[in-house]
Amino acid sequence: MAARAYWQGQIRLALVSIPVEIYSATKTGAKISFNQIHEPSGKRISYEKVVPGIGPIDRDEIVKGFEISKGNYVILEEDEIEAVKIESKRTLELVQFVDACEIDPLYFEKPYYVAPADDLAEEAFIVLRDALRQAGKVGLGQLSVRGQEKLVALKPCGKGLLLETLRYADEVRKGQAFFTDIGADKPDKELLDLATSLIEKKTAPFDASEFENRYVDALRKLIDKKAKAKGGAKILEDADEPAETGGSNVIDLMAALKKSVDAEKPAGKTSGKTPAKRKTAGTRSASAKKKSA
Repeated sequence: MAARAYWQGQIRLALVSIPVEIYSATKTGAKISFNQIHEPSGKRISYEKVVPGIGPIDRDEIVKGFEISKGNYVILEEDEIEAVKIESKRTLELVQFVDACEIDPLYFEKPYYVAPADDLAEEAFIVLRDALRQAGKVGLGQLSVRGQEKLVALKPCGKGLLLETLRYADEVRKGQAFFTDIGADKPDKELLDLATSLIEKKTAPFDASEFENRYVDALRKLIDKKAKAKGGAKILEDADEPAETGGSNVIDLMAALKKSVDAEKPAGKTSGKTPAKRKTAGTRSASAKKKSA
């Protein structure tokens, strides 16, 4: 089944308009979600709209409100909300270009693939793609979707383009508020050199397929076993995780880093063998396994 376009319209650069189609670059089916079930009957639980002190109410009695203070709401009618929605324009105008490194990763929200809508659009599409690549720039604009306006960034992606929705400035928390209690002391030079050496040895090109979500894999196996089990038998499997131990002083850190550097092989330089898949949970550090002196 062909993917359904998230948005269809045109990208405009000055007087040039390029018809395009935008598709979601992520899949929701990879995640596992649960429903709440009434155990005695085996039926799914539904939810009633309830008002404290009143009980269940009819849906036609529900309106939208914004809380301006505790328990105080500004009530908005549907036609009032509709009146301020942005007109769904079919044009994404690129109004600014920036270096890719200028956009903090905190602002990136969701990726989409962009492809030319037809053969006639292909030439202009390729020119824009290669111009962005040659300049090393990312295009910025605002995309109107379902009455809302999304800030987006556009950059080359293989033979196509990648559009990423961005968070607006007021949607991002400033990190410094969480870092104020961290001291300003410089780390010990030998410790820093050891940690840097370890990072260099573990450096390799990023390949997402080398990482697996162990929790999702285990859930799928559990669901398969449970579906085949008779009488709804309970299935419990213990994960083999080493116990946490103490050991957080500088002597332990120095010894752990030295041991890690000596034991670590340079990434991607195994003796002709395919490297084992990495796990999302990661491996515990040597200091977690070493008892405190």
